[in-house]
Amino acid sequence: MPVPRLVGLQEGPVSLTLVRHGESIGNVADAEARERHADRLDLDIRDADVELSGNGRRQADALCAWLSDADDSHRPTTVVSSPYRRAADTALRAVGGLGLDVVFDERLRERDLGLFDGLTGQGIRSQYADEAKRRSKVGKFYYQPPSGESWADVVLRVRSLLADLRHGFEEARVWLFTHQAVIMSFRYVLEGLDEERLLDIDRTSHLGNVSLTTYTRGDGGLELKAFGDTSIVDAHDAETTREPPAAEEAEASG
Repeated sequence: MPVPRLVGLQEGPVSLTLVRHGESIGNVADAEARERHADRLDLDIRDADVELSGNGRRQADALCAWLSDADDSHRPTTVVSSPYRRAADTALRAVGGLGLDVVFDERLRERDLGLFDGLTGQGIRSQYADEAKRRSKVGKFYYQPPSGESWADVVLRVRSLLADLRHGFEEARVWLFTHQAVIMSFRYVLEGLDEERLLDIDRTSHLGNVSLTTYTRGDGGLELKAFGDTSIVDAHDAETTREPPAAEEAEASG
């Protein structure tokens, strides 16, 4: 029985590819903070300005090399990116040789963590004990950090962007460069997932940097063909890096 979906994109792009940004200095700082059991990342810049690590640049260059050799049918015709630097730089490096403009859309930005920005999970529990308890009660999907966004808030952004793609992008191959929580929100909307199924996928899937999640149009709209595929990075001179397990989630930049 088909899953009922408000957004299936029966009209619009023939394919939609979601690319997680390359490894960032925020990802590196988060891993180091976890190892030190620190409350906060050693990173004193706003989330929007977090840049790629050296390895993240190599990951983006691996995608660029693959796209340069790919058939036209595998290349994007429309490229949209989060304006956050780590995603924007990934997009610009990856498609720079294809003669395509990169459109920046704030609806693809990472989830705003508000007062939790830069804190590890240990730091949240230490400095905001009451909020940590409230998060456990409300659940990851609906919990909204102080001055921040819930996953449900990100879903609203995703629905808005998908509505814009329904018309004017017929036969387009659209590539979106974005962040972990946003990619998961696309899965929630496009596949008609419920909260339990989405969080189960999040717990068991460690989304790689410069991984590709691809949908192609079928009879029921856009249908998932690949999730978190890192084979392009695996085959090139770049280390494959992934989102930490959800059980160890530190609410860090994704």
